[in-house]
Amino acid sequence: MAAAAAVVVDNMSEDQAMIELSDMTKVYNIGTIDVHALDGVSMSIHRGEMVAIMGASGSGKSTLMNVLGCLDVPSSGRYMLDGLEVGALSGNQLAEIRNRKIGFVFQTYNLLPRLTAQANVELPLLYGAGNDRKRRASEALDRVGLSDRTNHKPTELSGGQQQRVGIARALVKDPSILLADEPTGNLDSRSSAEIMEILMELNRDEGRTVIIVTHEPDIAAQAPRVITMRDGVIVSDGPPETLGQGATAAAGEAQQ
Repeated sequence: MAAAAAVVVDNMSEDQAMIELSDMTKVYNIGTIDVHALDGVSMSIHRGEMVAIMGASGSGKSTLMNVLGCLDVPSSGRYMLDGLEVGALSGNQLAEIRNRKIGFVFQTYNLLPRLTAQANVELPLLYGAGNDRKRRASEALDRVGLSDRTNHKPTELSGGQQQRVGIARALVKDPSILLADEPTGNLDSRSSAEIMEILMELNRDEGRTVIIVTHEPDIAAQAPRVITMRDGVIVSDGPPETLGQGATAAAGEAQQ
C-alpha cells in the first residue's frame, strides 16, 4: 500500500506576517570556498502586500526568490511561511506548498511551444482537476485579457501576450502568492507597462500577495514597497521614494 502524502497544515494567526525571515543565510560550497549568497536577511511580508525585491546581478535577490518560493531552504536562520518553518519541511512538503500556495511567473515565460495558450495554462491542473480544468484555464486567460487567443501557440503570440499566458498559468490554481522573476525582463516598455498593470490589479482587486524580483528601478518603483539588496544583505526597505538610499549609505560606509 502506498504511503499517504504528507499534509501541510497552516498554523497562522490573523495578525501574523505571511512571510517572516529571521537572520537567514544561504551558503553555497564551491570547492573549498563558501559563498554567502544571503548573509543575515531579516524581513516580513504581510498577506496582500505588493513588494519589489531589487538588486544588481550577484546581490542575492535570485537566491532570496528561490528560498521564498520554497525551491531552496536556508542554511541557517528561519523562514516562516503561514506559520510553518520552511527549513524543517521535507521535499514532498515543500512541493505541496509550491503547488498550493505559490504561482510562479518567469522572465522567459517557460511555455511549451507545441501547446496552445489554453493547453499551457491547463498544465498545472493535469492532476486532480478533472473536467474542471478547461473552465479554470479559460477563466484565467480571460482574467489577463487573452480570451481571444486561447487556441494560439506561443510562436503566434507577442512577448507581452506570452507573459500574460505565463501569468494565467500562475493564477490557475488560485495561489495566495504570486512570485514574479524579472517578469518584464524580455519585454519592450509598452508590454512591460501592461504586465505591471495586470500584476498591480491582481494585488489591488483580488488581494493577492505579489512579490516581484527585478533589477530595473523603474519597475521596482511601481510597487508600494521596495526591498533593495546588495552583497547578500538588505540595504533598504521602504516606499519607492527610498530607492537608492540604502546603496548610497552602504557606499559611504565603505569609503570611511
